[in-house]
Amino acid sequence: MLKQCLLILLAAGLISMAAAQDALANGQQSPPMNGNGHYHHGGPPDPAQRAQELTKQLKLTSDQQTKVQDILTSERSQMESLRQDSSTPQQDRRAKMMDIHKTSSAQIRALLDSNQQKKWDEMQAKREQWMQNRHPGGSDQPGPPPQ
Repeated sequence: MLKQCLLILLAAGLISMAAAQDALANGQQSPPMNGNGHYHHGGPPDPAQRAQELTKQLKLTSDQQTKVQDILTSERSQMESLRQDSSTPQQDRRAKMMDIHKTSSAQIRALLDSNQQKKWDEMQAKREQWMQNRHPGGSDQPGPPPQ
């Protein structure tokens, strides 16, 4: 009886894992990936890895890649400072973080040519959609990592 219960639990776990993998493979609520092609979980992603990923996705020139990495490094530094600022209420810090991210995104977009901008806009739209699906109806919840 115990063996049978364990086998059932094992089978249920395997089915759940397979269903989750199918959902990810079909693009259902897949979280943003970090520069290593792995899903990002916690902690800010490395600006160099993010720049490398954007280089692949947007076909950045070496000059663009350097500038994008500088923007991402600045963004990360500002975000780290905000995270450590315990004197500011969490909701205010989140709003400031969103402003920092929007500014960085606008700076990156300004570096791109028209074809890259179109792809960038698509990437941002997918990110926004993912955020809405992940945290429906609440901006007070922590958002996913920046793209």
